[in-house]
Amino acid sequence: MRFSHLLAAALATIGATDVASAQWRAQESPTDVELRGLSVVSPSVVWASGQRGTVVHTRDGGARWTRDTIPGAGMLDLRAIAATSDMIAHAISIGDSSRVYRTTDGGRTWSLRWSATRKGTFLDAIRFWDARHGIAMSDPVDGKLLLIVTSDGGDSWQEIPADRLPPALQGEGGFAASGTCLTVFGSSHVWIATGGAAASRVYHSPDRGRTWTVHDTPLRAGVPSAGVFSVAFRDSLHGVIAGGDYEKPALRGRNLAVTADGGTTWTATDSASTPAGYRSAVAFVPGTRVNTLVAVGLTGTDVSVDGGATWKSVDSTAYNSVAFASSSAGWAVGPKGRIARWSGVIPDAPRGASAAGRRRR
Repeated sequence: MRFSHLLAAALATIGATDVASAQWRAQESPTDVELRGLSVVSPSVVWASGQRGTVVHTRDGGARWTRDTIPGAGMLDLRAIAATSDMIAHAISIGDSSRVYRTTDGGRTWSLRWSATRKGTFLDAIRFWDARHGIAMSDPVDGKLLLIVTSDGGDSWQEIPADRLPPALQGEGGFAASGTCLTVFGSSHVWIATGGAAASRVYHSPDRGRTWTVHDTPLRAGVPSAGVFSVAFRDSLHGVIAGGDYEKPALRGRNLAVTADGGTTWTATDSASTPAGYRSAVAFVPGTRVNTLVAVGLTGTDVSVDGGATWKSVDSTAYNSVAFASSSAGWAVGPKGRIARWSGVIPDAPRGASAAGRRRR
């Protein structure tokens, strides 16, 4: 979706970007452009992407970051990236120049693997189930989401027939704010989160896009700047969505919901316990004793240790995207080339909260 940032104005309104109890430790970045795409392959291997055709990656947990150059992509905004190893990654550009680029040699060279030919194409996100099977999504074209899939490791891409997809709502699309409006799980599940329409929705396919259902969510809707910006699942049933209204980054309420049935129904976090404003990305933290979640946005970072029932603000630095490989290996990226590694300790769940969270889910 054509994502009008208003970032400078929003940050001016928000004010300070750091607090003494920051949970992120800044890493030296090789760029000053805005980063939105993030793919954490392992505790050592991380890729990120952003404006001016920028891709950066590390093989040593962020001690050193390398900036790659994609020929012909210097004017493009690479809003999402999906890597399957330290050598193989796919980056997508947005807008009329929506493209899929691939590297198979750790970023030394890149090749164009797919380019938009249909008016209205606007790639938002890309994910891979495994090294060979992946999916990327675009805003609707001719009334349906445009989805492309690969079964040969990204060498070639094919459109999913539009007649397999539910009709899109007027104004509906994905938000290319973090590359996380699309997620996959296991060998075949895929979910797509949308906004910008009368309702914010989540699409689900259990079979790599052959069949689809779509369901309304309780997140903010009704204006082009509101909806679901991010979706994540820890298994085939338990998931979380985050979003809000990016033109009102400090507005609480109706910005997070959870599901325990694969996305058929969604339960919103109580308005008194929601993250502190619009959130562009949310991620589960693997390897934790509790159902821990971390959400990021323009007003900072929030943590939940009870599966999304309650949230605590832990940092006020602006980030766009977040992802974890383990409880101690997580990254966030954001404005001005910002890259940070998680340095905080996951807080213990409040007494009784973990069990309560399990009962809810």
